[in-house]
Amino acid sequence: MKSFKIFILLLFISFSGFSQNVLSLMNRADQFFETMNQGKFEEAHGFFDESVKDKITADELKLFWLRLENSLGTYTSVDGAKSSVQGDYYQVILTCGFTKGSQPFTFVFNKAEKLVGFFIAPKPTESEYALPAYADSTLYTEKEVKITFAEGEMAGIFTSPKNASNFPVVIMVHGSGPSDMDETVGSNKPFKDLAMGLAAKGIGSIRYVKRTMVYPNSFNKAFTVKEEVLDDAVTAVKLAATLPGVNKTQIYLLGHSLGGMLAPRIATLVPSLKGIILAAAPARKFADLVTEQNEYLYKASGDTTAIGKQQFMESYNEISKSRLLKLGAIAPDSIILGAPASYWIDLNNHDQVAAAKKISSRIFIVQGGNDFQVSVQDFNIWKTALASNKNASFKLYPELNHLFSVQKEKGNGNQYRVPANVDLSLINDIAVWIKGK
Repeated sequence: MKSFKIFILLLFISFSGFSQNVLSLMNRADQFFETMNQGKFEEAHGFFDESVKDKITADELKLFWLRLENSLGTYTSVDGAKSSVQGDYYQVILTCGFTKGSQPFTFVFNKAEKLVGFFIAPKPTESEYALPAYADSTLYTEKEVKITFAEGEMAGIFTSPKNASNFPVVIMVHGSGPSDMDETVGSNKPFKDLAMGLAAKGIGSIRYVKRTMVYPNSFNKAFTVKEEVLDDAVTAVKLAATLPGVNKTQIYLLGHSLGGMLAPRIATLVPSLKGIILAAAPARKFADLVTEQNEYLYKASGDTTAIGKQQFMESYNEISKSRLLKLGAIAPDSIILGAPASYWIDLNNHDQVAAAKKISSRIFIVQGGNDFQVSVQDFNIWKTALASNKNASFKLYPELNHLFSVQKEKGNGNQYRVPANVDLSLINDIAVWIKGK
């Protein structure tokens, strides 16, 4: 029996005004292949738009499929989708599984969701993501949801434990930069891992595509974390309360990295949150954090050349420019380290630790000891500042990195090119903490 696993990596390389149902397109592509798998080539020919039907015949589809089966075997599964807007067309890349191996295919649709072309896609050069051992699709269901705002919407996934009711739900909030709903970094998908792991423990979740990935053109001018993160997180929390099976009094928010830094701020905007989980959350200013990262990577590189030192100093000076507290002579849309001055001013004038002290929500702070992006120093700041808060809990995982997978050492960004999953011990601890009160 063919399995169909729907997980999305949205890579919008150009912006288009029309909105497509991503899961619908993925299903259309899967149905097209499944129709050919059943030998219904005339029916498969009907998936094409009229403008291209005369360019490929049902017999040619049959010949293509017979050659494919001879090479790869029987069609078995679909996973690892990517999508992008290409002008007036929508491109979906599916990694299709066969009994003898897997092969990515690119499907191109028009606005009417009709096929205008499909072809073999190159296999990724880096190792592919691998499902964790604790992933069990018999224990959960996935349903598409939408995070909407005035100018558009982002696709999301509501993962719910099977045969459960009145269950807690966790909203997942990304780290810095554009990101898909799985928070994919190289060959790692920490949000996907967390969703599957928590569902096995009877806890639902919502993860969604970050707005900066879907609508990059909306961030060409001055903006702050309100538009980048806060608004959509608040919308997701409110959405969770409307979904079937969710215990409206048990809604939690898990913020990773920048998302963790902003979690106390989100909690002040949505007091109904039962608790927040700060995962690898900076307690210091971003400029301090980036300076520390830069120094670590420079020393780890072993580069003692004059050019290397010069480049290090240039990056140090550029980082220093982000310490803005007010505009002064600089325009709000002036770019510093890839973000406008307005963005840095907003971040620098907000004290996340002070905000955490004021909220009544439960707080769970988790940190990896082998994290080279956010260090144990931040964890200790949180722990000291919230030591008297009876609602706050803390856990340090010495072997985990920034994505909460086990690593032998801190290393550098190359570790993200190797498939690794969120450690089960972290998932277990989060589940125990959520069910603790």
